[in-house]
Amino acid sequence: MTAAFFVTGTDTEGGKTTIAAGLLHAARLAGLSTAAAKPVASGCEVTAEGLRNGDALALLGECTLPMRYEEVNPFAFEPAIAPHLAAREAGIDLSVVHLAEPVRQMLALQADFSLVEGAGGWRVPLAGRENLSDLAVQLGLPVILVVGVRLGCINHAVLSAEAIERDGLRLAGWVANIVEPETSRLEENLATLAERLAAPCLGRVPRLAAAGPSEVAPYLDLRPLEAQ
Repeated sequence: MTAAFFVTGTDTEGGKTTIAAGLLHAARLAGLSTAAAKPVASGCEVTAEGLRNGDALALLGECTLPMRYEEVNPFAFEPAIAPHLAAREAGIDLSVVHLAEPVRQMLALQADFSLVEGAGGWRVPLAGRENLSDLAVQLGLPVILVVGVRLGCINHAVLSAEAIERDGLRLAGWVANIVEPETSRLEENLATLAERLAAPCLGRVPRLAAAGPSEVAPYLDLRPLEAQ
């Protein structure tokens, strides 16, 4: 298996990084080499080494190929606000062209399993009229959709899948990340998602007390990706 995917979510706080890191860990357990990128991240902490983002660090921790933090997260911003606003305040042109080059360098490492994690949902703004989805289009990567399972998730998931298809990309798979286990009619909602999303479900991840990559990986299945 030598493949790369773009990971997006139905919205923010849907567990996108939790699932991405879990997928990388599952790939490692399968004996695959791994690499990842989170090209832009806001809400970073100031450290002695520079700005650091917890999500990017989680991905870096699951990379088997040697990578520096800046190679995983080339654009880091301190304010916990929308990336395009943080970039504007920092005087940085957050364009697809600038984001694509470091991601291509990561992909050039040719890991067996590579992930590029977006920020928030599919239509996150960048500079001008560009969106982060345009980066996935530029790279031509199939997409893994993380569905944060809560009230309203069916609408968000179906609209996201339709937008991905409309942009000319393939939805390679989706993951049900149950962020609100008390969601009314949970099983019926999951069944409807399976009916409406024209891609294989890669796993159903319950709300876990500890949701590190090693705890999440057993709930994920990479085999549908290998068959594509």
